[in-house]
Amino acid sequence: MLVNGVVRVRKSQQPVRERTQFRILRDKLFRYVVFLLSFLIVTPLIVILYHISLKGLKVVSWDFLFSLPKPAGEQGGGIYNSIVGSIYLVSLGFIFSVPLGVAVGIYVSERKETLLAKLTGQLSSVMQGVPSIVVGIIVYCWLVLPFRTFSALAGGVALAIMMVPLVIKATEETLNALPSSLREASYTLGVSYSRTVLKVLVPSALNGIITGILVSVTRVFGETAPLLFTSFGSQYLSYSILKPIDAIPLRVYTYAMSPYPEWHDLAWGASFVLATIVVTLNILTKVIQRRWKVRF
Repeated sequence: MLVNGVVRVRKSQQPVRERTQFRILRDKLFRYVVFLLSFLIVTPLIVILYHISLKGLKVVSWDFLFSLPKPAGEQGGGIYNSIVGSIYLVSLGFIFSVPLGVAVGIYVSERKETLLAKLTGQLSSVMQGVPSIVVGIIVYCWLVLPFRTFSALAGGVALAIMMVPLVIKATEETLNALPSSLREASYTLGVSYSRTVLKVLVPSALNGIITGILVSVTRVFGETAPLLFTSFGSQYLSYSILKPIDAIPLRVYTYAMSPYPEWHDLAWGASFVLATIVVTLNILTKVIQRRWKVRF
């Protein structure tokens, strides 16, 4: 723009080079901030895992993994009953939650326009945020008080209640992500609606459903609060569904709260075993997600 014989450049007409340098600087600054925040988030996790590994590896051995707990005052003992109990309780939760969760997820996906499906989807989202201790108290009132005993059944039901919303959401989201051409091709061949859902859509979404199930198993494997009100824990190896049963989180809690220093060491060993199982399940879930490109 010419003013009094002097050429003045508007602010909006700055050299392209200066604007480019400013954008590059801003991009680098943003990257550094993201890296710093990510480092601050990951550091506590690394420190915790390092601390658990440092103290837990000193205790873990074959005898520790495959022997029962010793009475107070005696040296040694292991967590074999806790490992079996955790697998038992998670298996019960799996049996109770997966068929129901998959069926409800299919209904919510297929009938998304109905009021019942919308309410069910909202309730499943709300249930994911319910504290685990509240679930334990509810199952305590439902099963422990009427039967007048803690049991593996009550623990399995408590874990199943926590797993169901995750299975529902995983099934719903995976089915919604399938292309409509699958359904249309099935209908074109004269396949009925029920067979289309069960023989075409569900098998196509199976990888995503399995990933959701693994996510739910990973979440409940380390839960302690609901088991304190339901399965309660036991020093003995039990396979009865109507008797108290131990679990690794309960064993960690028992050993950590005891006044005996040797039990504190056992608590670190049990914590290391539990952390190893949970990390392994998380890695397996991520591998499946990346391999089959599953998204939720």
